[in-house]
Amino acid sequence: MATTGRVGPRSESARPAPARPKLASSCTDPYDARVGRSVGIVGASGYAGAELLRLVAGHPDLELAWATGETAAGQAIRSLYPNLAAVVGDRTFAAYEPGAADGLDLVLLALPHGASSRLMAELRDQAEVVVDLAADFRLRDAGLYETWYGEAHACPELLGDFAYGLPELFRADLADARAVAAPGCYPTAAALALTPLVRAGLVETTGIVVDAASGVSGAGRPPKTTTSFCTVDEDFRAYGLLDHRHTPEIEQAVGASVLFTPHLAPMNRGILATGYARATIGSTTTAQVLDTLRSAYDGEPFVVVSDEPPSTKATLGSNCAHLSARSDPRTGWIVSLCAIDNLVKGAAGQALQCANLALGLDEVAGLPLAGLSP
Repeated sequence: MATTGRVGPRSESARPAPARPKLASSCTDPYDARVGRSVGIVGASGYAGAELLRLVAGHPDLELAWATGETAAGQAIRSLYPNLAAVVGDRTFAAYEPGAADGLDLVLLALPHGASSRLMAELRDQAEVVVDLAADFRLRDAGLYETWYGEAHACPELLGDFAYGLPELFRADLADARAVAAPGCYPTAAALALTPLVRAGLVETTGIVVDAASGVSGAGRPPKTTTSFCTVDEDFRAYGLLDHRHTPEIEQAVGASVLFTPHLAPMNRGILATGYARATIGSTTTAQVLDTLRSAYDGEPFVVVSDEPPSTKATLGSNCAHLSARSDPRTGWIVSLCAIDNLVKGAAGQALQCANLALGLDEVAGLPLAGLSP
């Protein structure tokens, strides 16, 4: 490290005043201090939307144009999310207006399932790239959507236009994509853990089991009795037995039939997915399984494959997935695990990762690699 040659402290009178960040004269918040690709966020008042706001604020190539929040329209963003006060300034949530996306480089949607499909035809005609965080365009089969989500798809003719936004497994589909369906949080973790093993022929494609536990933020911001503090604290329970809506998405991404059981854990963030699959060769070793995962994710900046089992806390705040696996020749089963932050790699971070690729930007731009500790 270079030194200045100065051996003693300066006097207070000699010390120059620290430089202030320079903002354009018309700026009311730090977003406006840079010129970049213009972004609109639809549904920014929910947890995933708030994460989009946080990540866009730190992105070197994106500039927020507006952020809507129908239930919070007119409300100051900082009043709902004080953690964003330093980056949102005096901005308020807007109500969505038709035509608002005209000319934007990117629109990110973080709406409840079923809502984005009603806006999609308009948005795709207006914005260069659209990334949807809801389930509306994840499934290729409109019939499957109706079966699992309980309503007919609003625009099935658009399903084929969407790339599935899990870059580590479907990267080729994302180059120059104009429409991206960001995966669900559970499918992200399950697919990252299992898909390379299926593709390599290490495991059978029937009888796969996925158990996954999620933090309460996965249920969304609107208050519910089932996610209140008194209900969740010191509790751990399964839900959605045999009928959770992420099941067909997991099967589509993994390429195999899956029995999926989700659990609610008493934590704010994080998902730990554990996949169990029969080895095609009973003598398969743990080293072979780990080598398969490491080979599949070689060069992927957001995937860490370790010998030790992953923990959700190590991923908090980051866009990284932490994986590990074991093979048990005694029983013939392989166990593969993946931990992610459900709001980052499982939602907002992955959406921005896909947007970076679709817009031709650096894939890691604006996305945290390191988690928070403690």
